[in-house]
Amino acid sequence: MDHTAHEPEKQPHAPASWGTAVKATLHCLTGCAIGEILGMVIGTALGWGNVPTMVSAIGLAFLFGYSFTLFAVLRAGLGLRAAIRVALAADTVSIAVMELVDNAIIALTPGAVDAHLSEGLFWAALLGGFAVAFLITTPVNRWMIGRGRGHAVVHAHH
Repeated sequence: MDHTAHEPEKQPHAPASWGTAVKATLHCLTGCAIGEILGMVIGTALGWGNVPTMVSAIGLAFLFGYSFTLFAVLRAGLGLRAAIRVALAADTVSIAVMELVDNAIIALTPGAVDAHLSEGLFWAALLGGFAVAFLITTPVNRWMIGRGRGHAVVHAHH
């Protein structure tokens, strides 16, 4: 018996352009950067320790990253529940990779975790982490978009 007869035929997707991947990654980076910087500022201003500050920063990075997509697809006419599903599908992997890389760079940069907002080391590690995260996340986004995932989900609603 041929079990493949009941499986949907897989449609190959055309490779995504680098330009599309760069735009998707910049979109992700913008939300991540706003959320992460805001989380770091709040945690530092309130005198929180490193772990609660980083948890806050990562949480806000996801919140802002998702919200950019959410508002865009809501403006395009999608209902709230569908818009939330699209935002989660479009951004979860991209934001997760971005945050993993960025926070790893900060954690591995000597003294960066304990640096204050007024110190160049803090900003160098944070911005350097964003730059490295962008370089690593862009090919991930290109691969996902080329397979109809990630930001390709959003483009169906524009």
